[in-house]
Amino acid sequence: MLVVAVALRAADDRILMQQRNFSAVHGGLWEFPGGKVEDGESPEMAAVRELEEELAVRIEPDALVPVGFASGSTAGGKGPSRPLVILLYACSRWQGEPHPHEAEAIAWHACGAIHGLSMPPLDYPLAEALCSFLARKTI
Repeated sequence: MLVVAVALRAADDRILMQQRNFSAVHGGLWEFPGGKVEDGESPEMAAVRELEEELAVRIEPDALVPVGFASGSTAGGKGPSRPLVILLYACSRWQGEPHPHEAEAIAWHACGAIHGLSMPPLDYPLAEALCSFLARKTI
């Protein structure tokens, strides 16, 4: 399964994280917003669609900067586990004010504080890749 995630970066360098619905797999844990890439959809278009659905923000595909990826397997969901790859993008340009339409909550965190959040297992290497990426580049 291919999944996209987006690290929205505010002007003060904080990163938006969302808390999964308590009734979902990994309920209550914090994650980068995003979701599954649908058939016939590019990862960038999936990211655009997912952020509009989840946070009511509009982003342009060219505002997405690839950061890294994490791979593992799905767990705790419906049916047997399956291979999972999450592609992480950073984005510092969007339209609208983020609101948690499909999450329990959203919060802005300094990059170094993200590691202290309770997250699904694959979000930890994504957070590490993001902080390393941001330390080297400006988006």
